Amino acid sequence: MRVQVKKNSRITHGDKYLKTLLVQCAWAATRTKNTYLRSKYDSLVLRRGKKRALIAVGHKILIASYFILRDKITYKELGSEFLQDRNKEKRINRHLKLLKELGVEIEVIEKVA
Repeated sequence: MRVQVKKNSRITHGDKYLKTLLVQCAWAATRTKNTYLRSKYDSLVLRRGKKRALIAVGHKILIASYFILRDKITYKELGSEFLQDRNKEKRINRHLKLLKELGVEIEVIEKVA
């Protein structure tokens, strides 16, 4: 049996100017179309609320900028479909399991690409 541990949802008292800058960048990033940061915001806003989702997107920006500066690489946009494609197989299996629990018999036909 897995025990779920609630992670701390508070942010630390750091540089208030950096936090303000990251939130402003997060607002701008959430207004762009077909980007990873926009899709991340959309997936978080339903569960966490607008302000916490903005802090999370700002944190993503901070982490990405750290690795860009550290490794001296260019930013690679993952696209809006990245989050959906990453968990696609897990979501399919979860829905199939739920349907079987409801008593629905399913025959899976795999699509050949």
